[in-house]
Amino acid sequence: MKLFDATLNRLESALDVRLEQQNVLNGNLANVDTPGYRPREVDFDKALASAERARETGTVAANPNEFIKTAEKLEGGLDGNGVDLDKTMVELARNSLLYGAAAKAVGKKLAILRYVATDGIG
Repeated sequence: MKLFDATLNRLESALDVRLEQQNVLNGNLANVDTPGYRPREVDFDKALASAERARETGTVAANPNEFIKTAEKLEGGLDGNGVDLDKTMVELARNSLLYGAAAKAVGKKLAILRYVATDGIG
């Protein structure tokens, strides 16, 4: 019998990928004034699918840098910087909310397991 179900494993993978995405977005934000900087982005769906495959097969997950791409389109200013501060802040907030939701779901799943393990007493 498996103690942790597919939902918990998927949430764990999502948390890992969301953390990586947060790091990339923070890097873009840190370089908002760097001339010529091209923002990076995480291909969330591919990274999550890779993490899922790795968990299912018991293999090592692919290198996260595999799913980080440099933005193709630059809509930056005169200095060649392609970071849009407003869009980056919106993405940071969105990613943070989704990370929090996944973390809360993990907490609920673990609370259910704790309830079952203690026969509903604790």
